[in-house]
Amino acid sequence: MQENSLDRAKAHRPIVIEVAGEPLGVVVPHAEGYRFLAVKLPAFAIDGQQFETVEKAHFAVSQAVRKGTADAA
Repeated sequence: MQENSLDRAKAHRPIVIEVAGEPLGVVVPHAEGYRFLAVKLPAFAIDGQQFETVEKAHFAVSQAVRKGTADAA
């Protein structure tokens, strides 16, 4: 019976989102998709947003970092 709870825990582990090799946040399963939680300043613009897939979250983080870099220039 304990194995079932271990399998469930694996399914809810955060997935790290990296851009250019730098971890910027994690996505965690949430309702109907994934919620992004930022851990580095360049990604805070989208902190808390929900995405349908991990790939869409990764793309959004990449865009936010790119936009932040452009704004700083």
